Amino acid sequence: MLKLDGFLKSVFLFLHKSHCLKFFFIVLFFTCGHFYLAQNADVKILSDIYADSSSFKNAGAKALSVSVAPLSAAVPVSVLVVGLIKKDSVLIHNGMKATGSILLSTAVTLVLKYGVNRPRPYTEYPALFHSKMHTGPYSFPSGHTSSAFATATSLSLAYPKWYVIVPSYLYACSVAYSRMYLGVHYPSDVLAGALIGAACSYASFKIEKWLTKKIKNKRLLKNKHICLGIYK
Repeated sequence: MLKLDGFLKSVFLFLHKSHCLKFFFIVLFFTCGHFYLAQNADVKILSDIYADSSSFKNAGAKALSVSVAPLSAAVPVSVLVVGLIKKDSVLIHNGMKATGSILLSTAVTLVLKYGVNRPRPYTEYPALFHSKMHTGPYSFPSGHTSSAFATATSLSLAYPKWYVIVPSYLYACSVAYSRMYLGVHYPSDVLAGALIGAACSYASFKIEKWLTKKIKNKRLLKNKHICLGIYK
């Protein structure tokens, strides 16, 4: 026991002399301070949004939140079905890319939700917030916001016209606001959800473009080999 105490004392003296201990506490202080300030800002912004309450706004916010799941499914499926009926390859590809966007953003969101395990605002601060609608246990990131922004970005990339982009993102931003208004998400949750949804949609479009190009090149190479075989 005396040997262990002597060893620990030697280690402490070494760290003290080499300034490692001071550096550690400085980093710890700023890290904790940054997290504390960020958390305080999250709570403060959410409190301001949550406090502005009325029965009309409650109904509107709930309607927006409830609309996300059916709309996120209906948009890509509708584009895909119309494309299949009309035998329009552009519509089919757009439908496939939009479907991939939603599936990818949902998968990433679920992994992060159960990986981070961040409690809901009303669970962490019951004196300040209460849930205005039923939700799951975890807060980060916002799944509704992720799906809304994945849908908006998919439509905007497929049809880059102002009359598609503006309403799409207006709807997505309204969903993000509604999640905070209902007291079920922090601002950082919806911000993360928006970034995940947009990024997954962009990635889905890029992956589909890469796959299409690869398949096209493979077919061209195959046709070239067939032609060379015929001429031989």
